Amino acid sequence: MIAWVVSAITLLTAAVPVTRERLNTFAALIGLSVTETNARQIIDHFSGLRRWRLIALTLAVPLACLTNDLFYLVLGWCAVSVFRDVRLPVPVLHAHDDANIYRQAWLLGLGGAVVADGYLLVTQGATPARLAHAVIVIVVAAAVPLAARKLSARPAPEASDDIAQAELAIGQWSTRTLYLAGTATVLSGALLIPGQPPQRELPEYSMPKSFPEHMGTFETVDKYKGPTCAWTNQMDDPCRSWLVNEALFSQAAPYIVGKGGAPQRAPFVRSPDKKAVVYLGRHDRRMVYQDAGGIHYLTGSLADTVVPTPTFAVQSRYVALAKNSAQIIDTRTWTTLSIPGAQQVHDLNESGIVVTTASQVLVLDHRGKTRMALPLRKIKNVAPEDTYHLRSDGSRFVVVRGDETLVETFDPRTGKRVSSVVPKIPDADFLDIGLGWSKEGPFLVRTYNSKRVYYLDLATGKLWRRQK
Repeated sequence: MIAWVVSAITLLTAAVPVTRERLNTFAALIGLSVTETNARQIIDHFSGLRRWRLIALTLAVPLACLTNDLFYLVLGWCAVSVFRDVRLPVPVLHAHDDANIYRQAWLLGLGGAVVADGYLLVTQGATPARLAHAVIVIVVAAAVPLAARKLSARPAPEASDDIAQAELAIGQWSTRTLYLAGTATVLSGALLIPGQPPQRELPEYSMPKSFPEHMGTFETVDKYKGPTCAWTNQMDDPCRSWLVNEALFSQAAPYIVGKGGAPQRAPFVRSPDKKAVVYLGRHDRRMVYQDAGGIHYLTGSLADTVVPTPTFAVQSRYVALAKNSAQIIDTRTWTTLSIPGAQQVHDLNESGIVVTTASQVLVLDHRGKTRMALPLRKIKNVAPEDTYHLRSDGSRFVVVRGDETLVETFDPRTGKRVSSVVPKIPDADFLDIGLGWSKEGPFLVRTYNSKRVYYLDLATGKLWRRQK
């Protein structure tokens, strides 16, 4: 959103016509007497500069908005001043007296940009955006000296009329602008990075709280068990509470009551490493994260009809809460990414997020930007639901369609399907669900009747079992 607003302001500024006041300011700063003879030359210079700047910004604005990278706005604004006078090296006649100050500023800025860009490439990695910035900085660093050599030449000594004076003044002004524009471009290329949606800080009540005396605690959750009594308005009976390590865990709500439906067990999930749980608070009706160190409130008070489904992901680091939208919470930094419309989070790893909305299956990056989308199928009867799996390096996305005994593989970078296979299940069994990639490398699937787990070759559909 910020990139769009800044882009609009930049375009409006560039579109401001060349006014008399602007020409008078130029003449006063440069010490030039504007006459009828040289006025047209000066007007043509600034009009041409404005025209080419608008053209450059017209190309830069969509790029800046699509990448959320304000550097391209700086490049679009400054490109005309840097590149319009680029020529192959020409002999330098006489340097403008005041050019050295701006040249020194340019050299200092270039040196700072090289150091900053090198440091960021080493510490933050060579991301595509960072490499694109580095290439542009190198091109600008090469272009500025070439343009400066052309601009630094004075008119011939015998040329003393008004036109020659105007040409000299424009050259001095352009040299100054060249060095300043070059400095701004290389510094912004090193220091500006593509913007990311702000990670919304959790509210003040997300800070860890100490345990009241009546709350159940644990070091690790070895066992847990849901309420066994039928739902009633009176829930003081121990059999209507969750048990953790066979001890009463009374702070977790046992049931939720939806619209027009029977009461259901309230959400309660254990992390894969058995060190934390997420549950609905019994009394305040907030979603709560709890581990041995304390509790964190993940939401405010919720009506039963909007209580989300929690899941853990990426070695228990992330918690996903999904209902009519999804929130993915980092349990180390307690920041959250909101995904509007996501009704279920299916996969979350280092390379991205897989969610389903009311009509689509989406593969997103960690900023919430869609990488690819598929139509969501509605499964009827008792057939297994489709399962979705994103490889940890982001190179493959697999959809297992149990009702069709079909496994489809897609390339998330292009959205194209790269294979579609029907595994031959032995013993008249059926394909149930996918289990993701094994530690050994091949993809894993499970059959419906025998519950056996097989390796699957995604290209050929061949199945085999691991040799013990």
